[in-house]
Amino acid sequence: MDLLKDILIYSEAKPLLFTRLFFWGFFAFLLVFYSILYKKNPLRNAYLFAMSLFFYYKSGGYFFSLLIFSTIVDFTLGQLIYLAKTDFKKKLFVAISIVVNLSLLGYFKYTYFFTDIFNSTFHTDFKVINYLASLTNNIAGSSFDISRIVLPVGISFYTFQTISYTVDVYRGKLKPVKNIIDFGFYVSFFPQLVAGPIVRAAEFIPQLYQKYKLTRQEFGHAIFLILNGLVKKILISDYISINFVDRVFDSPLSFTGFENLMAVYGYSIQIYCDFSGYTDIAIGIALLLGFRLPVNFNSPYKAMNITDFWRRWHISLSSWLRDYLYIPLGGNKKGKTRMYINLMITMLLGGLWHGASLRFVIWGGIHGIGLVIHKLWVKMNLSLSKRYSARSSKNILYRFISVFTTFHLVTFAWIFFRAESMGDALGLIKQIFTNFQLELIPIMISSYSKTFIIIAIGFLIHWLPSTFKENYRGWFIKLHIIFKLLIVIVVVFILFQAKSAEIQPFIYFQF
Repeated sequence: MDLLKDILIYSEAKPLLFTRLFFWGFFAFLLVFYSILYKKNPLRNAYLFAMSLFFYYKSGGYFFSLLIFSTIVDFTLGQLIYLAKTDFKKKLFVAISIVVNLSLLGYFKYTYFFTDIFNSTFHTDFKVINYLASLTNNIAGSSFDISRIVLPVGISFYTFQTISYTVDVYRGKLKPVKNIIDFGFYVSFFPQLVAGPIVRAAEFIPQLYQKYKLTRQEFGHAIFLILNGLVKKILISDYISINFVDRVFDSPLSFTGFENLMAVYGYSIQIYCDFSGYTDIAIGIALLLGFRLPVNFNSPYKAMNITDFWRRWHISLSSWLRDYLYIPLGGNKKGKTRMYINLMITMLLGGLWHGASLRFVIWGGIHGIGLVIHKLWVKMNLSLSKRYSARSSKNILYRFISVFTTFHLVTFAWIFFRAESMGDALGLIKQIFTNFQLELIPIMISSYSKTFIIIAIGFLIHWLPSTFKENYRGWFIKLHIIFKLLIVIVVVFILFQAKSAEIQPFIYFQF
C-alpha cells in the first residue's frame, strides 16, 4: 500500500527527476503500452498527453491545474485568432493570450519581487497571499500554506511555448490545432516540459501527425545522448556542486580568494553540464518516442564573442527572445541607437525571466552590455573584420584571446546568477581581489584535488575539437546492440556508485 502511495501521490521531497530510478521505471512502464499504440497517432498522442500530465503532477503537485488552464486558454484563443475576420480581432486575441500567460507567470514568479519594491518605495506593508492554494484548500479540503507562493515547476518554459503558439497562428506560420488533446500533448510533452528546450509549435505540432520513425542510427544517437546527459549531470555537475561549489557560494567570506575563484570556474562547468545534461536526456528520450526536439547547446564556452555565445547557449531561449521580443521591439531595423536599446531591453528581461531578483537583472545587463560592445566593435572595425574573417580560422592566437575573453566575461556574470544575495556576490568578488592567499594554493590544490580534476576534465571534454566528439559519437552509434548494452550497463553501474546520497535537482527547475 505504501509503495502504491509513493508511486501515485506527489511528494515535494521526491519530484520525478531523470536522475531517479523511479523515473526510469515510469519510462519503462510508458514504453510497454507505447509499443502497442505508437502506430495509431490519435491514441499515441492521447496516451502521451495523459502520461505527461502524470509526470508533471509527480514533479509539481497541484500546479498541474495551471498547465491544464494554460492549455485550454491558448487552444481556444488559437481557434479564435484563426477564425477572426479582422486584424483588430486577431491582435486582440493575441494580446489576451500574452496578458493571461504573462500574468500567471508574473504572479507566481514576481509577486514577492514587486511587492517588496512597492513596500520599500511607499513604506507600506502588503502581504503576499497564494490565492491558488486558498482555492485548492476550499475545494479539496487540503491544507496548503496560503502565505507562501511556490513557483510552479516549468512554468517559464511552457508559458513561452504557448505564447509562441498563439503568435505563430496570428503570423500565419501554422494553422491552429483542431484537437485539444493534441494541443495539450504539445504543451505538456514530458521530456522537455520542466526545463526545456523551448519547443516552437511550428516545429513540433506537424510531428503529431507523422508516422512513427526511428532509424537504427537515431536509436544509437538517442541512447548516446541519454548516457551523455546522465554522465554530465551525475559525474560532473553534482559532484562539483556538493563537494565544492555550493559550500563556497553559501559562505564566500569563509574561503580564500583562490577558493572563490575556483568555485566560479567550477560553477561555469557545473551549470553547463547540469542544463545541457538535462536537454541531452530530454532530446534522447523524445527521439526514442519518435519526436525530434531542437538542439539547445553547441559548446558555448568555445564562443569567440558574446553574440556567438548566445548562438550556442540555451539556443531555444535566445532564439525565442530574438523572434518574440527583440524583433517585435524593432530589432536592428530602426537605427543603431534603437538596436542597442533593444538589445539591452531583451537581455534585461531575459535576466528577469530567470529569476525575480536584482542579481538576475545584473546578469542580463552584463550580457546586454557585452552584446552592445561587440556590435560597436564590429561597426568601428568593419574593414578590419572583413580582412580578419578570411583568416580567423587560422589565427590561433586571435581565437585564443577571443575565446578566453568571452569565457571570462560569461564566467564573471555567473557570479551574480549563482550567488544567494548581492552581498554574497560582492563579497565573493572582494575575496578574489583582496584575499587571494597565494601561499596557500599548493595546500588547497591538494585538499580539493579530486574536485579540481573533475572540473578540469569537464572543461577538457567541452573544449575538445568538434570533429573528435563527432567521431566517438559516431563510433558508439555504429556499435552492435550487444556492445551498446554492455556500455549502458557499465555506465549505469558507475553512475550508481558515483551519485550523491541526496538527489540534486536540475538547476533550471527553479526557473
